[in-house]
Amino acid sequence: MARRKKIYEGKAKILYEGPEPGTLVQYFKDDATAYNAEKHAVIDGKGVLNNRLSEFFMTGLNAIGVPTHFIRRLNMREQLVRQVEIIPLEVVVRNFAAGSLSKRLGLEEGTQLPRPIVEFYYKDDRLGDPLVAEEHIIAFGWASQQDLDDMVALALRVNDFLSGVMLAVGIRLVDFKIEIGRLWEGDFQRLVVADEISPDSCRLWDIETGRHLDKDVFRRDLGDLADAYSEVARRLGVLPTNVTHSGKPRLIN
Repeated sequence: MARRKKIYEGKAKILYEGPEPGTLVQYFKDDATAYNAEKHAVIDGKGVLNNRLSEFFMTGLNAIGVPTHFIRRLNMREQLVRQVEIIPLEVVVRNFAAGSLSKRLGLEEGTQLPRPIVEFYYKDDRLGDPLVAEEHIIAFGWASQQDLDDMVALALRVNDFLSGVMLAVGIRLVDFKIEIGRLWEGDFQRLVVADEISPDSCRLWDIETGRHLDKDVFRRDLGDLADAYSEVARRLGVLPTNVTHSGKPRLIN
């Protein structure tokens, strides 16, 4: 890995120059962070789980015609992705009230929303990734109105897919965030789902017990994060059902 050119390092992943033009290698770290990295820990095996779970979700989206940057998994911690121009926005879809929405509007956590709500947050850790309106996005040139329409359509299609997949294994998709990138093919541009989809970027609650199976386990000190992520992987068939977390998850190839 030292011989590869590092392109970018974030809180949970590292991007390296890919083996072919227009590609990157995305490496999943074991780091867990919350509150803009004010809380930090290293969770053994977390990167392995998120790599496989993100592969599972991205492959599923590609299969139903939702474009993503994902090409293939390379090994337990790395995947090959297309290089895209990331739009500096986090796109959040909410199905139930939780987190900052509950605080802003005084809604009890778990309240079902009248319909899925799409929100945009400006990606800037120094500012705490503030909530922004479409008017801000267009005025500052982060995206065009057509981009926004396409992003909302993509996000709702992702929501339909994830909600169905999770419901089938007894998990409620409370909310999630995605990043969207511009993929250039000559002079032609299309928008694709980028970054990752994993329990790091979703709120997942067990339908029967309400148990948290996402990063809130780490944020709120609710238990063992790797156990929670392993449970999601087991239910989705990424981990064998008879395996319990032992620090180094054994995954199905």
